[in-house]
Amino acid sequence: MLTRFIAFAGGLAAIALVVPDLVSNYLDRRDTTSSQQATTNPTPATASYAAGKAVVLEADRSGHFTGTFRINGRSERGLVDTGASTIAINASAARRFGIAVGSLSFDARAQTANGIVEAAHVSLDRVEIGGISLRNVEAMVLPDKALSGMLVGMSFLSRLSSYRVEDGALQLVR
Repeated sequence: MLTRFIAFAGGLAAIALVVPDLVSNYLDRRDTTSSQQATTNPTPATASYAAGKAVVLEADRSGHFTGTFRINGRSERGLVDTGASTIAINASAARRFGIAVGSLSFDARAQTANGIVEAAHVSLDRVEIGGISLRNVEAMVLPDKALSGMLVGMSFLSRLSSYRVEDGALQLVR
């Protein structure tokens, strides 16, 4: 009887150790699948206007506008953020774009949703989306822990001839 009780208690202890890991792994996999599904949406249509080129980004379920940008020739998903003064990228993305992060001077400060972080000013050689292409666009590099994705702010948007939201879509016009 005592042996059965010890075996039963041992089994419960093993379950108590394994179940939290299983739940955590399940939730991580579900979050990864959701984010992969969100980033695999087709690239919004590009249209030509008489005055130049235009790109239309449809709002996602949260009302955010994201698109696939090419930074220095490399594709990267970016969230258009009119509240951001510049394009904001993390250090890992900067490396992918050919920026020598180790030689940057992180002497600037950037206000993020999680507080103030150190940042470095850079100039991106080229920023493209659809038929729109801009050269020498100001950006900030932030530590990886401060920023998980790329924000496309006013240093890009202000150089367009216009941008506007109409019928649930963001229209960028060069």
